[in-house]
Amino acid sequence: MAVQEVEEHTLYGSIENIVFSSDETGFTVASLKSSDSDDLISLVGIMPTIQAGEAIFCKGLWKYHPRHGRQFEVKSYEQKEPIDIAGIQKYLESGLIKGIGPTYARRIVSKFGLNTLKIIDESPKRLSEIEGIGKRRIDQIIKNWGDQKSLRDVMIFLQTHQVRPSLAQKIYKIYGDKSIEKVKDNPYALARTIFGVGFKTADTIAQSLSIPKNSPKRIEAAIEYCLWELSSQGHVCYPFEELKEEVAKLLELDADLIPPCLESLEHNQRVVIKALDDGTRFVFVTPLYFSEIGIAKEIERIKQGSCCIRDIDLEKGALWIESKMRIKLAEQQKKALQEAFKQKFLIITGGPGTGKSTITNGILKISEKLTSKILLAAPTGRAAKRLSEITWKKAFTIHALLEFDFTSRGFKKDKDNPLKCDLLIVDEASMIDTQLMYNLLKAIPDNARVIFIGDVDQLPSVGPGCVLKDMIDSETLPVQFLSHIYRQAKGSKIITNSHSINKGYFPDLSNPPGTDFIYIESDDPEDICQKILHLTCDELPRKYGFNTFQDIQVLSPMKKGGAGTENLNHLLQKHLTPSKTPLLKMGREFHLGDKVMQIKNNYDKKVYNGDVGIIEAIDTIDQEIRVIFDKESVIYDFSELDELILAYAVSIHKYQGSECPCIIMPIHTSHFKLLFKNLLYTGITRGKKLVIIVGSKKALAIAIKNDKSLKRHSGLKHFLTH
Repeated sequence: MAVQEVEEHTLYGSIENIVFSSDETGFTVASLKSSDSDDLISLVGIMPTIQAGEAIFCKGLWKYHPRHGRQFEVKSYEQKEPIDIAGIQKYLESGLIKGIGPTYARRIVSKFGLNTLKIIDESPKRLSEIEGIGKRRIDQIIKNWGDQKSLRDVMIFLQTHQVRPSLAQKIYKIYGDKSIEKVKDNPYALARTIFGVGFKTADTIAQSLSIPKNSPKRIEAAIEYCLWELSSQGHVCYPFEELKEEVAKLLELDADLIPPCLESLEHNQRVVIKALDDGTRFVFVTPLYFSEIGIAKEIERIKQGSCCIRDIDLEKGALWIESKMRIKLAEQQKKALQEAFKQKFLIITGGPGTGKSTITNGILKISEKLTSKILLAAPTGRAAKRLSEITWKKAFTIHALLEFDFTSRGFKKDKDNPLKCDLLIVDEASMIDTQLMYNLLKAIPDNARVIFIGDVDQLPSVGPGCVLKDMIDSETLPVQFLSHIYRQAKGSKIITNSHSINKGYFPDLSNPPGTDFIYIESDDPEDICQKILHLTCDELPRKYGFNTFQDIQVLSPMKKGGAGTENLNHLLQKHLTPSKTPLLKMGREFHLGDKVMQIKNNYDKKVYNGDVGIIEAIDTIDQEIRVIFDKESVIYDFSELDELILAYAVSIHKYQGSECPCIIMPIHTSHFKLLFKNLLYTGITRGKKLVIIVGSKKALAIAIKNDKSLKRHSGLKHFLTH
């Protein structure tokens, strides 16, 4: 039987309004006003570049939708400038041009009529004739008008190569007018240089540009992509043979094609292949390899340098601290304090309630009598703030301490411009990843004393490596272990239960009056979510006086699932910051007042992975949102919103190094892939005043018994011992 051909039709008219548009896919629903029909025509299709007010010539098919009725499905289209005054006004009101909103659009069109777009294009300075438009806004409009015209060309080109509109905007932001040229030259470079562009997206573009599947360029790009993806899972390096299989699987190619490309990358110094302890060959991306060997070299340099702080009588020092702080030091504390004045490079590690804060203050009180050049640092803003509260001294984030240089895109403080200190104390050292540790150590002067303080049993850093653990396991550095829980800490079930869990014992789940550790049993993800909503939005603020946004943090082991962070964020956002006019970007909703978290280091904005803030303004005219991070206001362009996630609920990993008065943790068997002892331990130790576990005892038991946390491949222990 012959297949009936579907006749293609053409339509011409102006876009009356955009009903729906997805930044991610480009799928758009729009209303078209055509001279051929008195009724508005519903257009549907992939049309990422169209704007209200524009004239459009499109080809496609008439379809009938059971719910929405007759629609025109667009297969291809061509945009024209608006053809009448109403169209021009709609065009400018659409938000296409940053700096022009509905009010200015009406004023501009009222003044210039049909010549409006020509004026903006050829004589934009005349916009000064419009009330309220000053030089700064005119400059903004000129720039955005030019950018928009170029961006449209880029988006149309990239659309033909299956690139999502949101990514097209990011590509244009990085490469500007050279975007098309750069993409054609090497689409795989996008995966390396643009946050949010993965190998698969780059590969889709490459295939549409007819780059062969077995092209060395493709294989080499896949190798680097795999290594960087593995680094985001914590690996500094990866076994050669396992990497070969991973890449072959990704590319759907024979594994034998991979080794020659690995050798080529090694020859071009993009990767390093190195045999470690048992002779197994590992592959490193070059920056991570040099960071690890650099850490080993810098530690040795610091250890060998002469200390500029004079020696003290250790016994007298300990007695003086006991008198000054009105405490009696236990043997472990006394030993740690004395080692801090014997060693040039020292690690102090212990869990909550074991006296780390007491030791830190003791070291500081003595050191202040010997030198004024003392620096305190921590990996995150919250950890630095906590260190300041403990010591009553100014503490810096490591990034702030090292001073980012926007010109060189590196840190100002380094070997040639070292930190000015005789003593550096770094808290929450388990959070420091490989590259940050290398940059920090490089900047420490030869004659400074260095003390790292942290809890090695917590989760390792978000970034690659397990630096503190590797340093301790190498047995090449002096380490003081604090394990005894002191009397004042034993009254806290947060502390006693976290230590029980760390030792592999089941915690005390009784709920006596006044307890700081509460267990609420539930084995149903939906019920868990409802209980968390009730606690967060009602019971805890009412009963304990907690501020929902500042004093309560929900931590979940997983992103997906009924009790995962994504679903919890959706529910909490709906209850806490409901909005009839949300900002819809990149498939997500942002509301005024939302609690959000930064998920990548942004040195330009001085915000870092894990920083939490509140959305205080959404500006649809200038297409920006403003977020307050610890009293500092930071502006994000709409195209940068993939750097932010909702933070009513976040992963335990993302929250390490931070603390909150109240922590709520859902624990369910559906989280089994990530139920590890150190993850549970880390989550519980984030709570300062109250920890609430909502979930099942079975899930708790799975986590406590599972001490085989995800193994991270690194070479640091090897480099420290060889």
